Amino acid sequence: MASSGFEGYEKRLELVFSLPRCGGARAQHGLRLLPVGALREALEAVQCTVVSAAGNAAFDAYVLSESSLFVYPSRAILKTCGATRLLRAVPVLLRAAGDELGLALRSCRYSRGSFLFPEAQPFPHADFADEVRYLDGAVPSGLRFRRSSVMMPPDDCRHRWHVYTASTSDDDDDHDFNGVTHFTVEVCMTELDRTLARRFFLTPRDALRTSHATGDAMTAASGLGGVINPRSVVFGYAFAPCGYSMNALDGACYATVHVTPEDGHSYASYERGGADAGALASIGKAVAVFRPATVSVSVCYGTKERTPQAIDAAWVWSAVADAVEPLGLACRSRAAEAFPGAMTVTYQTFTRTPARLHST
Repeated sequence: MASSGFEGYEKRLELVFSLPRCGGARAQHGLRLLPVGALREALEAVQCTVVSAAGNAAFDAYVLSESSLFVYPSRAILKTCGATRLLRAVPVLLRAAGDELGLALRSCRYSRGSFLFPEAQPFPHADFADEVRYLDGAVPSGLRFRRSSVMMPPDDCRHRWHVYTASTSDDDDDHDFNGVTHFTVEVCMTELDRTLARRFFLTPRDALRTSHATGDAMTAASGLGGVINPRSVVFGYAFAPCGYSMNALDGACYATVHVTPEDGHSYASYERGGADAGALASIGKAVAVFRPATVSVSVCYGTKERTPQAIDAAWVWSAVADAVEPLGLACRSRAAEAFPGAMTVTYQTFTRTPARLHST
């Protein structure tokens, strides 16, 4: 808990490992074979716990007391909010993957926005330079292609996107997507519409329901069920006295939503990962649920082969703007940078236009 309010902006870590080539259970299931105790140790280092778990044939998904964890055979995605110590999980996960499963790290990516309450963040998260130094010391020396960057709009210190990557390769690191362009979309929304944000507060009748049942009711009442693919399996969770998290599983694709609805520092995030451009098309639906005054969108993508649709930064910028601007939000800045592992990260910021501000 921050001194002035709860920190909604998440820190996100993605670790990708090389699977054995000899076949067998470790090659098929990889990180999904990690002992429960290893995951618990990693989350204890971060200072969060599991409140809900689910899985399908492709991956396991966990709703945490602060955001989410996704575990695929070759990658782990850990996303936490509040004053958590996310990067403390790195040495724990690397040790467990190596000692228990014989897996070697292939790439690491860390990203976050600008905290609402940076003074409340524990070391090394109060300063991006400290985070970079911590990661440089935590990942193996074999990941020799490294880059860190702060992507920022001109004259706006409140909306910055911090990215760190380390990879064993400088050209192509996403071997497990079979040549298909993979998108990771991260949407951060602040100054939510107050009426819509109230849907994520508990009511007296919720005392008779479980946190899972109340979360599912919030999913339906808010319209979030319409954001994701109808065939997805959805798990919502409601916090007391307010707050909400949701994970959705759709084959090998995931989506996750987290909401901190308090007035004065309201925040919501939407993330979707998958090997299709539908992740971009869903951005507008997510933003419409919350009607925020400010929105930032980061898209990370990489492709192994040429695809029929030319994917470049200009195409991504246009697709994101087409999804967001019809909702009365104007693009204020955009940036794109290439990172090791043949990844490109785009970043755009949007603010509600004056006409829409006066009408809400």
